[in-house]
Amino acid sequence: MQHGSLPPAPAPSSANAPAPKAQQSLYGGVTSRRVTVRDLAAAKQRGERWPMLTAYDAPTAGIFDEAGIPVLLVGDSAGNVHLGYENTVPVTMDQMVMMSASVVRGTKRALVVADLPFGSYQESPAQALHNAVRLMKEAGVGAVKLEGGERSAAATELLVQAGVPVMAHLGLTPQSVHALGGYPVQGRGDEAAHQLLRDAKTAESVGAFALVLEAVPAELAAEVTASLHIPTVGIGAGVGCDAQVLVWTDMVGLTGGRVPKFVKQYADLRATLGDAARAFSADVIAATFPAEEHTFH
Repeated sequence: MQHGSLPPAPAPSSANAPAPKAQQSLYGGVTSRRVTVRDLAAAKQRGERWPMLTAYDAPTAGIFDEAGIPVLLVGDSAGNVHLGYENTVPVTMDQMVMMSASVVRGTKRALVVADLPFGSYQESPAQALHNAVRLMKEAGVGAVKLEGGERSAAATELLVQAGVPVMAHLGLTPQSVHALGGYPVQGRGDEAAHQLLRDAKTAESVGAFALVLEAVPAELAAEVTASLHIPTVGIGAGVGCDAQVLVWTDMVGLTGGRVPKFVKQYADLRATLGDAARAFSADVIAATFPAEEHTFH
Protein backbone atom coordinates (compact mmCIF):
# COMPACT_ATOMS: atom_id res chain seq x y z
CA MET A 1 0.00 0.00 0.00
CA GLN A 2 1.39 3.42 -0.99
CA HIS A 3 0.86 5.65 2.03
CA GLY A 4 1.63 8.74 -0.04
CA SER A 5 -1.53 8.20 -2.09
CA LEU A 6 -3.87 8.19 0.91
CA PRO A 7 -5.99 11.27 1.71
CA PRO A 8 -5.07 13.17 4.88
CA ALA A 9 -6.63 11.86 8.07
CA PRO A 10 -9.68 13.87 9.24
CA ALA A 11 -9.12 16.21 12.14
CA PRO A 12 -10.53 15.15 15.53
CA SER A 13 -14.09 16.34 16.08
CA SER A 14 -13.20 17.57 19.54
CA ALA A 15 -10.05 18.90 21.16
CA ASN A 16 -10.83 16.60 24.09
CA ALA A 17 -10.97 13.44 21.99
CA PRO A 18 -8.95 10.69 23.74
CA ALA A 19 -5.71 9.64 22.13
CA PRO A 20 -5.72 6.09 20.76
CA LYS A 21 -4.24 3.49 23.09
CA ALA A 22 -0.72 2.44 22.24
CA GLN A 23 -0.53 -1.18 21.13
CA GLN A 24 1.38 -3.30 23.58
CA SER A 25 3.36 -6.09 22.04
CA LEU A 26 3.04 -9.47 23.67
CA TYR A 27 6.80 -10.02 23.94
CA GLY A 28 8.03 -7.71 26.69
CA GLY A 29 4.98 -5.45 26.40
CA VAL A 30 2.64 -6.23 29.31
CA THR A 31 4.47 -5.45 32.54
CA SER A 32 1.85 -4.46 35.10
CA ARG A 33 0.01 -7.79 35.20
CA ARG A 34 0.17 -11.37 33.96
CA VAL A 35 -0.33 -12.16 30.30
CA THR A 36 -3.77 -13.63 29.61
CA VAL A 37 -5.37 -15.73 26.90
CA ARG A 38 -7.00 -12.52 25.63
CA ASP A 39 -3.54 -11.07 25.03
CA LEU A 40 -2.68 -14.12 22.92
CA ALA A 41 -5.87 -13.71 20.89
CA ALA A 42 -5.07 -10.04 20.30
CA ALA A 43 -1.56 -10.94 19.16
CA LYS A 44 -3.06 -13.36 16.62
CA GLN A 45 -5.25 -10.57 15.25
CA ARG A 46 -2.23 -8.27 14.96
CA GLY A 47 -0.18 -10.95 13.26
CA GLU A 48 2.42 -10.74 16.04
CA ARG A 49 4.71 -13.71 16.60
CA TRP A 50 5.73 -14.63 20.13
CA PRO A 51 8.03 -17.04 21.98
CA MET A 52 7.20 -19.71 24.55
CA LEU A 53 9.63 -21.76 26.64
CA THR A 54 9.27 -24.61 29.10
CA ALA A 55 10.21 -24.11 32.76
CA TYR A 56 10.18 -26.48 35.72
CA ASP A 57 11.52 -24.45 38.67
CA ALA A 58 11.35 -20.96 40.14
CA PRO A 59 14.89 -19.66 39.35
CA THR A 60 14.77 -20.63 35.67
CA ALA A 61 11.23 -19.36 35.28
CA GLY A 62 12.22 -16.06 36.88
CA ILE A 63 15.03 -15.57 34.37
CA PHE A 64 12.71 -16.20 31.43
CA ASP A 65 10.04 -13.96 32.96
CA GLU A 66 12.55 -11.11 33.29
CA ALA A 67 13.63 -11.74 29.68
CA GLY A 68 10.07 -11.00 28.56
CA ILE A 69 8.94 -14.50 27.55
CA PRO A 70 5.12 -14.10 27.63
CA VAL A 71 4.12 -17.76 28.07
CA LEU A 72 5.87 -20.46 30.08
CA LEU A 73 4.91 -24.10 29.76
CA VAL A 74 5.41 -26.44 32.68
CA GLY A 75 5.64 -29.39 30.35
CA ASP A 76 5.61 -33.06 31.19
CA SER A 77 8.78 -32.93 29.12
CA ALA A 78 10.24 -32.56 32.61
CA GLY A 79 10.09 -36.34 32.69
CA ASN A 80 12.85 -36.57 30.08
CA VAL A 81 14.97 -33.52 30.82
CA HIS A 82 14.46 -32.81 34.52
CA LEU A 83 13.35 -35.96 36.36
CA GLY A 84 15.46 -38.57 34.59
CA TYR A 85 12.67 -40.68 33.09
CA GLU A 86 12.95 -42.26 29.64
CA ASN A 87 9.81 -40.46 28.45
CA THR A 88 6.90 -38.36 29.73
CA VAL A 89 4.62 -41.27 30.66
CA PRO A 90 5.74 -41.72 34.33
CA VAL A 91 5.19 -38.05 35.28
CA THR A 92 2.54 -37.76 38.01
CA MET A 93 -0.01 -35.12 38.94
CA ASP A 94 1.77 -34.46 42.24
CA GLN A 95 5.00 -33.77 40.36
CA MET A 96 3.21 -31.45 37.94
CA VAL A 97 1.56 -29.55 40.80
CA MET A 98 4.89 -29.14 42.61
CA MET A 99 6.77 -27.93 39.53
CA SER A 100 3.93 -25.68 38.37
CA ALA A 101 3.64 -24.00 41.75
CA SER A 102 7.38 -23.33 41.69
CA VAL A 103 7.17 -21.71 38.25
CA VAL A 104 4.22 -19.56 39.31
CA ARG A 105 6.06 -18.40 42.42
CA GLY A 106 9.11 -17.52 40.33
CA THR A 107 7.24 -15.31 37.87
CA LYS A 108 5.23 -12.10 37.85
CA ARG A 109 4.25 -11.56 34.23
CA ALA A 110 4.18 -14.75 32.17
CA LEU A 111 1.07 -16.80 31.56
CA VAL A 112 1.92 -20.16 33.11
CA VAL A 113 0.46 -23.17 31.31
CA ALA A 114 0.77 -26.63 32.85
CA ASP A 115 0.51 -30.02 31.15
CA LEU A 116 -2.04 -32.52 32.32
CA PRO A 117 0.19 -35.63 32.48
CA PHE A 118 -0.56 -39.03 31.05
CA GLY A 119 -3.41 -40.77 32.89
CA SER A 120 -4.77 -37.58 34.42
CA TYR A 121 -7.49 -36.83 31.84
CA GLN A 122 -7.96 -39.84 29.52
CA GLU A 123 -10.39 -41.66 31.81
CA SER A 124 -13.20 -39.11 31.60
CA PRO A 125 -13.92 -35.39 31.28
CA ALA A 126 -14.67 -35.38 35.01
CA GLN A 127 -11.19 -36.70 35.73
CA ALA A 128 -9.72 -34.00 33.49
CA LEU A 129 -11.65 -31.30 35.34
CA HIS A 130 -10.62 -32.61 38.76
CA ASN A 131 -6.93 -32.54 37.86
CA ALA A 132 -7.09 -29.23 35.99
CA VAL A 133 -8.68 -27.67 39.05
CA ARG A 134 -5.80 -29.02 41.14
CA LEU A 135 -3.31 -27.25 38.90
CA MET A 136 -5.24 -24.00 39.10
CA LYS A 137 -6.03 -24.07 42.83
CA GLU A 138 -2.89 -25.70 44.26
CA ALA A 139 -0.31 -24.41 41.80
CA GLY A 140 -1.93 -21.19 40.57
CA VAL A 141 -1.45 -21.77 36.84
CA GLY A 142 -3.38 -19.71 34.33
CA ALA A 143 -4.16 -22.54 31.89
CA VAL A 144 -3.64 -26.23 31.22
CA LYS A 145 -2.55 -28.18 28.16
CA LEU A 146 -3.73 -31.59 27.03
CA GLU A 147 -3.02 -33.75 24.03
CA GLY A 148 -5.51 -34.66 21.31
CA GLY A 149 -8.17 -33.00 19.19
CA GLU A 150 -11.34 -35.01 18.55
CA ARG A 151 -10.43 -37.61 21.17
CA SER A 152 -10.07 -34.94 23.84
CA ALA A 153 -12.96 -32.75 22.71
CA ALA A 154 -15.34 -33.66 25.55
CA ALA A 155 -12.68 -33.01 28.19
CA THR A 156 -11.66 -29.72 26.60
CA GLU A 157 -15.25 -28.55 26.35
CA LEU A 158 -16.00 -29.35 30.00
CA LEU A 159 -12.85 -27.60 31.20
CA VAL A 160 -13.60 -24.48 29.17
CA GLN A 161 -17.19 -24.40 30.40
CA ALA A 162 -15.87 -24.64 33.96
CA GLY A 163 -13.57 -21.66 33.41
CA VAL A 164 -10.29 -23.48 32.77
CA PRO A 165 -8.40 -22.14 29.73
CA VAL A 166 -7.17 -25.04 27.60
CA MET A 167 -4.24 -25.23 25.19
CA ALA A 168 -4.53 -28.20 22.84
CA HIS A 169 -1.61 -30.27 21.49
CA LEU A 170 -1.61 -32.05 18.12
CA GLY A 171 0.85 -33.76 15.83
CA LEU A 172 3.49 -35.66 17.73
CA THR A 173 1.93 -36.24 21.14
CA PRO A 174 4.69 -37.58 23.43
CA GLN A 175 2.28 -39.21 25.87
CA SER A 176 1.38 -41.62 23.03
CA VAL A 177 5.02 -42.64 22.49
CA HIS A 178 4.24 -46.35 22.91
CA ALA A 179 1.29 -46.25 20.51
CA LEU A 180 3.28 -44.24 17.98
CA GLY A 181 6.32 -46.49 18.28
CA GLY A 182 8.64 -43.55 18.88
CA TYR A 183 8.65 -39.91 17.81
CA PRO A 184 7.88 -39.83 14.06
CA VAL A 185 6.74 -36.76 12.15
CA GLN A 186 2.93 -36.61 12.06
CA GLY A 187 0.50 -35.46 9.39
CA ARG A 188 2.30 -36.82 6.34
CA GLY A 189 -0.02 -38.08 3.62
CA ASP A 190 -3.48 -36.86 2.69
CA GLU A 191 -5.44 -38.90 5.23
CA ALA A 192 -3.19 -37.95 8.16
CA ALA A 193 -3.18 -34.30 7.10
CA HIS A 194 -6.97 -34.18 6.84
CA GLN A 195 -7.31 -35.78 10.28
CA LEU A 196 -4.92 -33.27 11.84
CA LEU A 197 -6.86 -30.41 10.29
CA ARG A 198 -10.13 -31.86 11.62
CA ASP A 199 -8.55 -32.24 15.06
CA ALA A 200 -7.38 -28.63 15.00
CA LYS A 201 -10.79 -27.28 14.04
CA THR A 202 -12.44 -29.47 16.66
CA ALA A 203 -10.11 -28.15 19.37
CA GLU A 204 -10.95 -24.60 18.37
CA SER A 205 -14.68 -25.30 18.20
CA VAL A 206 -14.82 -26.66 21.76
CA GLY A 207 -12.99 -23.64 23.16
CA ALA A 208 -9.23 -24.23 23.15
CA PHE A 209 -7.46 -20.84 23.24
CA ALA A 210 -4.30 -22.05 21.45
CA LEU A 211 -2.89 -25.11 19.76
CA VAL A 212 0.58 -26.66 19.89
CA LEU A 213 1.67 -28.34 16.64
CA GLU A 214 4.63 -30.67 17.18
CA ALA A 215 6.68 -32.44 14.49
CA VAL A 216 4.31 -31.55 11.66
CA PRO A 217 5.28 -30.75 8.05
CA ALA A 218 5.71 -26.99 7.70
CA GLU A 219 3.20 -26.73 4.86
CA LEU A 220 0.49 -28.46 6.87
CA ALA A 221 1.21 -26.37 9.98
CA ALA A 222 0.92 -23.18 7.91
CA GLU A 223 -2.41 -24.39 6.50
CA VAL A 224 -3.72 -25.17 9.98
CA THR A 225 -2.55 -21.78 11.26
CA ALA A 226 -4.30 -19.95 8.44
CA SER A 227 -7.53 -21.87 9.01
CA LEU A 228 -7.83 -21.07 12.73
CA HIS A 229 -8.75 -17.96 14.68
CA ILE A 230 -6.73 -19.16 17.69
CA PRO A 231 -2.90 -19.00 17.72
CA THR A 232 -0.75 -21.99 16.88
CA VAL A 233 2.50 -22.74 18.68
CA GLY A 234 5.02 -24.64 16.62
CA ILE A 235 7.73 -27.02 17.71
CA GLY A 236 9.23 -28.71 14.70
CA ALA A 237 6.37 -27.32 12.60
CA GLY A 238 8.06 -24.66 10.50
CA VAL A 239 7.98 -20.88 10.61
CA GLY A 240 4.34 -20.52 9.59
CA CYS A 241 2.95 -20.86 13.12
CA ASP A 242 1.97 -17.86 15.25
CA ALA A 243 4.43 -18.74 18.02
CA GLN A 244 7.35 -21.07 18.67
CA VAL A 245 8.23 -23.14 21.75
CA LEU A 246 11.35 -25.04 22.76
CA VAL A 247 12.25 -27.15 25.77
CA TRP A 248 14.56 -24.81 27.62
CA THR A 249 17.30 -27.34 28.31
CA ASP A 250 17.44 -28.10 24.57
CA MET A 251 17.59 -24.39 23.74
CA VAL A 252 20.62 -23.73 25.95
CA GLY A 253 22.54 -26.90 25.20
CA LEU A 254 22.01 -28.48 28.61
CA THR A 255 20.32 -31.64 27.37
CA GLY A 256 22.77 -34.50 26.93
CA GLY A 257 22.93 -36.68 23.85
CA ARG A 258 21.14 -36.14 20.59
CA VAL A 259 18.51 -33.42 20.33
CA PRO A 260 15.69 -33.25 17.77
CA LYS A 261 16.32 -31.72 14.34
CA PHE A 262 14.04 -28.78 15.10
CA VAL A 263 16.13 -27.59 18.06
CA LYS A 264 18.37 -24.56 17.72
CA GLN A 265 20.89 -24.26 20.57
CA TYR A 266 21.44 -20.67 21.67
CA ALA A 267 24.07 -21.50 24.32
CA ASP A 268 26.22 -24.38 25.57
CA LEU A 269 25.40 -24.51 29.26
CA ARG A 270 26.44 -28.16 29.50
CA ALA A 271 30.03 -27.16 28.70
CA THR A 272 29.82 -24.07 30.92
CA LEU A 273 28.63 -26.04 33.95
CA GLY A 274 31.17 -28.79 33.33
CA ASP A 275 33.98 -26.24 33.17
CA ALA A 276 32.78 -24.61 36.39
CA ALA A 277 32.63 -27.97 38.20
CA ARG A 278 36.15 -28.87 37.05
CA ALA A 279 37.52 -25.46 38.09
CA PHE A 280 35.89 -25.80 41.53
CA SER A 281 37.34 -29.30 41.92
CA ALA A 282 40.83 -28.10 41.01
CA ASP A 283 40.66 -25.29 43.60
CA VAL A 284 39.51 -27.70 46.32
CA ILE A 285 42.27 -30.21 45.53
CA ALA A 286 44.90 -27.46 45.46
CA ALA A 287 43.57 -25.91 48.70
CA THR A 288 43.06 -22.55 46.95
CA PHE A 289 39.37 -22.58 47.83
CA PRO A 290 38.21 -21.39 50.23
CA ALA A 291 40.61 -18.46 50.11
CA GLU A 292 40.94 -15.79 52.79
CA GLU A 293 38.10 -13.73 51.30
CA HIS A 294 35.75 -16.72 51.68
CA THR A 295 36.72 -17.43 55.30
CA PHE A 296 35.29 -16.30 58.66
CA HIS A 297 37.47 -15.60 61.74
